[in-house]
Amino acid sequence: MARRFAGDRLVLATHNAGKVREIGELLAPFTVEVISAGSLGLPEPEETGTTFRANAELKARAAATAANLPALADDSGLVVDALGGAPGIYSARWAGPDKDFTVAMKRVEQKLTGKKKVVAHFVCALCLAWPDGTFETFEGIVNGTLIFPPRGTQGFGYDPIFMPAGHDITFGEMEPERKHAMSHRANAFRQLVAACFAA
Repeated sequence: MARRFAGDRLVLATHNAGKVREIGELLAPFTVEVISAGSLGLPEPEETGTTFRANAELKARAAATAANLPALADDSGLVVDALGGAPGIYSARWAGPDKDFTVAMKRVEQKLTGKKKVVAHFVCALCLAWPDGTFETFEGIVNGTLIFPPRGTQGFGYDPIFMPAGHDITFGEMEPERKHAMSHRANAFRQLVAACFAA
């Protein structure tokens, strides 16, 4: 049985403005004040895990301890079969020190030169941790294909090159509500809500 969230304040263990916005929108229906780790000046821990799940747990537990509040962390990324699973847990690092995902998307495209329809999926691990060391982790996946050149200005990260299965537009072209209904993050978030928030 998962531990229930009973507080009214939650730290989002991220400095990524796109994740703060997207997770904040997903948490909007709940009466919880969301504070980002960035706004609290919390350091970003080194992501030493070898899986999305391990990195989400590492970040959530560090933020919960530092802020003495429950903390929610996301570790997510693009997994491309033709690249042996890359960029995977290194998705943000492919964007360089300036977190420029135009650079990251171009790097993916260059490594896929000559390949036509490229199968890929997004993975999101969400971890909710408490200051006492307890934590709950959930993982969501959305399958799709990559398209080039990038299309759309919605979302963030690799969204403009990712077309979810069964659709003809990219995440970068989708309105947030539509993306939230099917994304890897929304998938993991539904599991989190059902286990830890639902009445």
